[in-house]
Amino acid sequence: MKYSRHYLIDLLEKQNMDAALVWWIDFLVVSLILAAISYLFVVGAKYVITNILKKISKRTKNHVDDFLLSSRFPVYVARLIPYFFLFSVVPFWVINSAETTVFIYSLLNVYGVVITIWILRSVLQAIRFFLQTLPSFKDKPIDSYIQVFMLLTWIIGIVVIFSILTGKEIGYFLTAMGALSAVLLLVFKDVILGFVASIQIAANDLVRIGDWVTMEKYGADGDVIEINLSTVKIQNFDKTITTIPTYNLISDSFKNWRGMAESGGRRIKRSILISTPSIRFFEKDELTKIQNIDRISSYLEEISNEIDSDNSSSGANKILAINGRNLTNLGVYRNYVEQYLEMHPKISKDLTVMCRQLAPNKFGCTPLEVYAFSTDKNWKTYEHLTADIFDHLLASLAYFSLESFELGKSEKNLD
Repeated sequence: MKYSRHYLIDLLEKQNMDAALVWWIDFLVVSLILAAISYLFVVGAKYVITNILKKISKRTKNHVDDFLLSSRFPVYVARLIPYFFLFSVVPFWVINSAETTVFIYSLLNVYGVVITIWILRSVLQAIRFFLQTLPSFKDKPIDSYIQVFMLLTWIIGIVVIFSILTGKEIGYFLTAMGALSAVLLLVFKDVILGFVASIQIAANDLVRIGDWVTMEKYGADGDVIEINLSTVKIQNFDKTITTIPTYNLISDSFKNWRGMAESGGRRIKRSILISTPSIRFFEKDELTKIQNIDRISSYLEEISNEIDSDNSSSGANKILAINGRNLTNLGVYRNYVEQYLEMHPKISKDLTVMCRQLAPNKFGCTPLEVYAFSTDKNWKTYEHLTADIFDHLLASLAYFSLESFELGKSEKNLD
């Protein structure tokens, strides 16, 4: 090729062409030839590296090599080979021009830095995909860490590129960046805040991928599907996506339901509104009738004997029910509700089971609150269980001569 090149130059000079034009034609021809050779190197290297990784993939159990293929690692490594080839042929490529030689070396070095960054990016992407397949890393903000490494890599790469193009030491640019720190802080404010937030979220284990979180300020109520350097993506239960700045998970309040998911049950906290005028003392014949209710028969027998004994010892005048101790329909019903919950197979016995009476309100109703925990935390099953429990409790009111509160009916009674 060396002799062919001299032949080309001699041929052009015989045409009485200007020396500068001869040099440019020679340079362009050689550049095209080297570009074609470089392209062949890229295609060949890509084919070889891809086949090597595929063979390794078949022999190994982990999927790192598969992820390297999907992140285009062979493509970027293959594109690095022309850098070494062209770098070695620069003396042949450029002749009789020191300035062009320096310029070509600079361009090649810039190309080498950029390709190196892309290779690192493909490796980081492969690591990211691999870590996401591991159970211990599925709920970790891997994207944030990868983006931090990529940001640092690009910053270093850009500094090196400027150093190559200007011919100045890297320390010079680092000093300049220090002087422009205020401007850099302003420009990269969101990135810096996101980086700090990502570290705090990971260190304090505030949010994991897969957590159910509620953030009313942003209308978010669903599962966290992605945590990266700048945003957190939440898939709401209606399948819409809410994007929240990562830093806001630290600066604002939100509710994470992970504690419920990891506990022994999902809380049921709901009230039945009892009409206050329907609350009264039980008569003897009414007690005899409700003693047939299995869940409270033993309780009624025991408490009735206790009340009769206390009333006898105190000499209470039982002509009026208000004297001495008496059973109320609401008190017996409250005990029935607790017995029903404690005997229910889908209510956790290890967590609080309680039926409590809340303060009567101005509308004339007395709330009776059920506080218990469902053993099944699945949303659909939980809602069905809660509905079944309250269907039964509402239907049971009539057996205790109680009425549920109705606003219109209450106003009519007041009139």
